[in-house]
Amino acid sequence: MTRLFALLAPLFLLAACQNGMAGSQEEDVRPFAGIDAAETVRFSGTEPFWGGEVTASQLRYTTPDDPDGAAIAVDRFAGRNGVSWIGTLDGADFVLAVTPEQCRDGMSDRTYPYAALLKIGADQREGCAWTDAQPFTGPDAP
Repeated sequence: MTRLFALLAPLFLLAACQNGMAGSQEEDVRPFAGIDAAETVRFSGTEPFWGGEVTASQLRYTTPDDPDGAAIAVDRFAGRNGVSWIGTLDGADFVLAVTPEQCRDGMSDRTYPYAALLKIGADQREGCAWTDAQPFTGPDAP
C-alpha cells in the first residue's frame, strides 16, 4: 500500500494544487470522469522528447531513440482531478498522471486540454495530453 501511495503522490499533489479548499461546501470525492476508461489518451513532452498513448490497460511509451515504443501493462486510477496509469518500464516504476489544465508544449502553436506528469523511477517530466473526444487546437503538424 505504501508503494501505491508513493506512485500516486504526483496525482494527489496536482489535484490539491488545482482544487483549492472546499470551505464550507462538501468536498467532492467522486473519481474524475472527464476521460472515459475506453478512450485513447495521447501524450507528449519535450526536453527530452517523449510521448505515446494509453488505452485501458496498455500503454505505449515512445522516445526519439525508440520511435516504435515500449509496450507497458498499466493499471488505471481515476482520482478526484485526473487519471493516472501505473506500471513498470525496464524495472523502474512508471506513472503517468493526466489532469485537466490548458497546456502548451512550447515547441508548437498547439494548446492541449490536459497536462501530463510522467515519472519513471526518480526522473520526472512534464508534458501535455489529449484524446480524440478532447483534441488539441492548433496545427496538425507542429
